[in-house]
Amino acid sequence: MSKHQKALLIIDMINNFDFDMGHVLAEKTEHMTNKILSLKQHAFKKNWPIIYINDHYGLWKADIQAVIQTCKNERSAPILEQMAPSNDDYFLIKPKHSAFYGTGLETLLNELGIQDLILTGIAGNICVLFTANDAYMREYNMIVPKDCIASNDERDNEYALTMMENVLLANITTAKEITNENQT
Repeated sequence: MSKHQKALLIIDMINNFDFDMGHVLAEKTEHMTNKILSLKQHAFKKNWPIIYINDHYGLWKADIQAVIQTCKNERSAPILEQMAPSNDDYFLIKPKHSAFYGTGLETLLNELGIQDLILTGIAGNICVLFTANDAYMREYNMIVPKDCIASNDERDNEYALTMMENVLLANITTAKEITNENQT
């Protein structure tokens, strides 16, 4: 298996948005979907692994089609249609907030030779932040495009970005900066 330096993590984008303030997060998620898709296209061209890590919604099966069907509703359908993983993408389920907790993510990253993680997804102040914390504890380099994470509350999202930058030493950037800096 070839070794890669970077991987794109897409956290909890397959979502039903069926919770308090879910309509707010769904709207914010719709606004950033195209930016994540541009990163995904760039990662594919660069041969970087694309890894979806998602809540299992009580199914406890790493079956993306079953998770999508469980999550599909009027609010989520437009996002799900765009964000569904391709056959080349990895898909892992997680039992709690962090993409590392109780998953095979660390083993997969080690197998692929990953050193740098590009973190995207929702919610920025919960699952993305907790994943960043665990990535920091495992000494991964992190890149967080601020236009590719969203939280219910903008202040919480900004606070999460501040914590990731100042405490977890993440490089806070944008999707465009990532796709432009690697055009060579």
